[in-house]
Amino acid sequence: MKPTTSRRDFLRISTTSAFVLALGFSSDSRGKQLQKVNATGVQINPYININESGKVTLFNPRPDMGQGTYQILPMLLAEELDIPLEQVEIQMTDGSDRFGSQLSGGSSSVRTRWIPLRTAGATVREMLVQAAANRWKVSLSDCSTKDGFVINKQTQAKLSYGELVEEASHLPVPTKPKLKSFAEFTQLGKPSMRPDVPAKVDGTAIFGMDVQLPGMLYASIVHSPYIYGKVQSYDATKAMAVKGVRFVLKTERVFFHGPYSDSNGFDQKLRGKAEAIAVVGESYWSTLKAKKLVQVSWNALGFGETATEQYFNQAKAASLHEGNEYKDAKVGDFAKALQLSDYKVQGTYQTPFMSHAPMEPCNATVFVQGDQVEVWAPVQGPDGLVNDLATYLGIKRQNIKVNVTFMGGAFGRKAVFDFVMQAANLSKQVNAPVKVIWTREDDIQQGPYRPGMISAMQGGLDKDGNILAFEHRLNGASIMASVFKVDMRKNPDPWAGEGINLEDSPYAFPARRNSFNWVDPQMPVLWWRSVYASTNVFAQESFLDELAAEGEKDPLDLRLHLLRDAPKFVAVLNKLAEISDYRAKRKQGVSIGIAIARSFASIVAHAIVVEKQKSGVKIKHVYSVIDCGFPLNPDNIKAQVESNIVYGLSAAVCTQITRTHGKTDQSNFHEYTVLRQGEIPASTIFVMPSQDEPGGVGEPGLPPIAPALCNAIFLATGKRVRTLPFDLSSI
Repeated sequence: MKPTTSRRDFLRISTTSAFVLALGFSSDSRGKQLQKVNATGVQINPYININESGKVTLFNPRPDMGQGTYQILPMLLAEELDIPLEQVEIQMTDGSDRFGSQLSGGSSSVRTRWIPLRTAGATVREMLVQAAANRWKVSLSDCSTKDGFVINKQTQAKLSYGELVEEASHLPVPTKPKLKSFAEFTQLGKPSMRPDVPAKVDGTAIFGMDVQLPGMLYASIVHSPYIYGKVQSYDATKAMAVKGVRFVLKTERVFFHGPYSDSNGFDQKLRGKAEAIAVVGESYWSTLKAKKLVQVSWNALGFGETATEQYFNQAKAASLHEGNEYKDAKVGDFAKALQLSDYKVQGTYQTPFMSHAPMEPCNATVFVQGDQVEVWAPVQGPDGLVNDLATYLGIKRQNIKVNVTFMGGAFGRKAVFDFVMQAANLSKQVNAPVKVIWTREDDIQQGPYRPGMISAMQGGLDKDGNILAFEHRLNGASIMASVFKVDMRKNPDPWAGEGINLEDSPYAFPARRNSFNWVDPQMPVLWWRSVYASTNVFAQESFLDELAAEGEKDPLDLRLHLLRDAPKFVAVLNKLAEISDYRAKRKQGVSIGIAIARSFASIVAHAIVVEKQKSGVKIKHVYSVIDCGFPLNPDNIKAQVESNIVYGLSAAVCTQITRTHGKTDQSNFHEYTVLRQGEIPASTIFVMPSQDEPGGVGEPGLPPIAPALCNAIFLATGKRVRTLPFDLSSI
């Protein structure tokens, strides 16, 4: 980063009680520069404040949904400032323009803030040191910093940062502040407790569910079982008789934010807005009770007979044809290489639709007062919410304020804001603040879902078992089509190819081809933890083991050979072999399977040990190695990998979303099951040491978990699993 500034970009903010030194950085790729600030914020995010007491405040542009941004982002700042993290306070941004992009997703928070935040901290530190040197009339080399103080090396005198704020604010802004070397870090790279955990344990942390406002009403929603349905008629007589119920109103659900096009092969306008009935009252219990008494007749709008079985049949039919090719994965002439192969292998892999199912279902509190709107909600992107809400209500963006709360999980679901729009719609109708709370049933049955996919794999081997050709045909729903309404009939969805392009999957196949065939899911689909990498890697890593078996190669040795020009991958695999004792001789019925993947700029490999039982298979242990660049907080990294193991195994062996006659078959955790505490296998996780720029952590551990398990099962039982989910007890 090479910030350029003028003196006016760095302001002394004077209030009645304190001077505040505030500094902000643009994350804009066009020109990363200091931005002018004022008493309440900075033009572009993120920024820091130091007041006369020495208190440092960081406005966090990436909401925390459990992944740790509440700690890691201020730690970047605190490290370069030489200030204890406990002196740093973090506040969430409000979606206003001056903070720039505020979407928490794609495991991108640290990756996009690694340099800007450290530079911000280093810049402020240099100015504070200069102010102290001026006061003491010594050189900069005679000064050091520690724990929020500048120290005179000659006399051991010290001045707090707060004492120097006013003087520092008059100084020129350094254009090239010196960042610490890795060896100089005192906080980064060391295990540390997350500061948000105590508040989450004692109940003082504010989640969306906790918001309370004077005069606030509650709303429970009766959604169409067909998702895109319209209300034909409804009878609210019994519902209105429930004590505390104030209104029963028609409302709507707005789907995402893409422009509509008539050229996409289906009527998108039908899928842009669904109708619903809202019960609004003085307590959540009364509205929930009354919701069950509303009688509604629905118009399914042609979606009444849609089914996932039909969708997967269409996807399998599409897989028989070459799709739209991914240029970022093309190597050689696949068709020619396959033709020259001595052995040809095919396999079709199926991954289901999945619900995000965060522990905190969707909820939002909104107060619309004319053209002024305030929101309190657990959302992943307050700036995106401001854009969507302004368009929806027809008001100016600057008239909307978003208060971002902690999120009780999200996994991509709260990156779209249909539930917030519902609250806004109802608040406008009843002229009061309204809190909308979706039930677990709403959350699971209404979507959006991870796309269900069919991966048609094809490979060719020579007579010595070496791979000559490798093809991966992706067939299924498109997030680009569903969210952004882009025509994907003649183009590959760029998201759908993640995890298997040449950067993420540098296997040295002589010929390689990836392609995409779009299939209409007739239901909303969305990003889900690790998105398409979770489906693609299952097929690729499982099929690679099929080719290893056909060519009589050891799965690890084959990968090491194919990744010989990718040293980071090789290092991860070798470490995995070491910690799992991969080459040890195991008793009959006990086997170890492996898989490796790169996603979100991090590499993760899993080795899973399974044992054949009299009935089924038992997972004995999961070994994991992650290379995520410089490990900022190893404890949090391990926690995220553990979370990915549980989330990924649940998706592999427990649950799926199916639809029959236009309705979702699952409703709650008794049908959409997840691993329970006693079912979670023991794990050993190793974080690779590195001084590379950090990669993502919240998602990369998920994609290789299912193929590692299925590869182990094949070696233990001889049975190849190609369809998820499956029942461990029946293998």
